[in-house]
Amino acid sequence: QVHLVESGGGLVQFGGSLRLTCTASGFDASRYIMTWHRQVPGKERDMVARIVMFGGGTDYADSVKGRFTISRDNPKNTMYLQMNNLKPEDTGVYYCNAKTVSDSPTGGYWGQGTQVTVSS
Repeated sequence: QVHLVESGGGLVQFGGSLRLTCTASGFDASRYIMTWHRQVPGKERDMVARIVMFGGGTDYADSVKGRFTISRDNPKNTMYLQMNNLKPEDTGVYYCNAKTVSDSPTGGYWGQGTQVTVSS
């Protein structure tokens, strides 16, 4: 059975740091494009960071460049998002996603999300 489980969210002050973890089970995540998305109430789920298969290239939303770092540990079937210098606008529910190149933008596997709240 396929699962993606996010952890590491919480409440942090402006300028603080958090590290999110996404643990995959039931499939080999190294063969998937892995992404982190953020959603706030009333808005669409937006991509924050992406890492391609086997830990290759990465890319980021402009709003987080230089502050967030995505990485993966393929033997552990795990992906991370290191978030530094957090701002209130980073607040939202963070979801991890695993998809293949043939999946639609909203396809693939999704986790249940973890809440990140940044206080000013």
